[in-house]
Amino acid sequence: MMPNLLFGDNQFFGINHMSEEKARAQALQFQDIKEVFKTLDAAYDEGIKTFMCTTHDRVEEICDHVRANPDRYHDYAFYPCMPYAHKYANAATEEGVIGAIKKFAPESGAWSAAVRSGVSLVGKDISGITRLLIDAEMQMFKGLRTPVVFLQNVVVDLLLGLGMTEPFAVFSDHVRTKYNAEPGFITMNLPLLLGVLDDLKIENPIVCSNINKLGFRMCGGVGAYQEALQGRRFRAIAMSVFASGAIPPSEAISWVCAQPNVEAIVFGASSRSNIRSTKGLVDQFWKGGNPVLA
Repeated sequence: MMPNLLFGDNQFFGINHMSEEKARAQALQFQDIKEVFKTLDAAYDEGIKTFMCTTHDRVEEICDHVRANPDRYHDYAFYPCMPYAHKYANAATEEGVIGAIKKFAPESGAWSAAVRSGVSLVGKDISGITRLLIDAEMQMFKGLRTPVVFLQNVVVDLLLGLGMTEPFAVFSDHVRTKYNAEPGFITMNLPLLLGVLDDLKIENPIVCSNINKLGFRMCGGVGAYQEALQGRRFRAIAMSVFASGAIPPSEAISWVCAQPNVEAIVFGASSRSNIRSTKGLVDQFWKGGNPVLA
């Protein structure tokens, strides 16, 4: 069962959708990886033991830290979100597309052998490439609990726009069979994605999207999202619930917790006091996230 509160990683990498100044301040605050560990420990001690994170290079340091302290983090879980697009974009700029794939390909397996020997990717099936990239991204989480693995919105929404749906099914099947995990999808267009996942027979999917009172970064508007929450069978994770600070915390959390079918909220924070405050508000307003449809 998914916990109702997940800790996100945007603050660690200087990402803020409203304020560049705040983003720069956070980037400076977390230059030292020990400050990241300190904040994760603050969340853990408040009872938030699931870290929903990208596959940024610095996350590998977090994974190493958790592996090195099994007694402290025996019940800790990661929800990896892949791919981290900037990592691939930078590698492709520096080394070319084939060079980038060589760099991130797993060290073993037929696909790695083909790529590393310079075999052309032209004509290779999309399912093989998809599985290759998933395996490359999952390497850093080896030996750690990863009960849910997400496909990032930068890929999800691009594929939606192109009308390419096969990779969603490949992602879902591979995550289930190889990693014994549930597939999750992150999107800025919840209503459209749900229709595609229905067509692919991906039942009761886990979908993370912006869900907030202002409709901030919610393609189609608040009404379309509320209609989906009311009438579609899926498990919703709400992100950007504060609309990057535009909604007062109590108002934001109470509104999201009142929506049907919300199973979890993911949030980021830079201090123990903010973590504790958000946890307290969720404890106060949480309705249980019971879906309308059985």
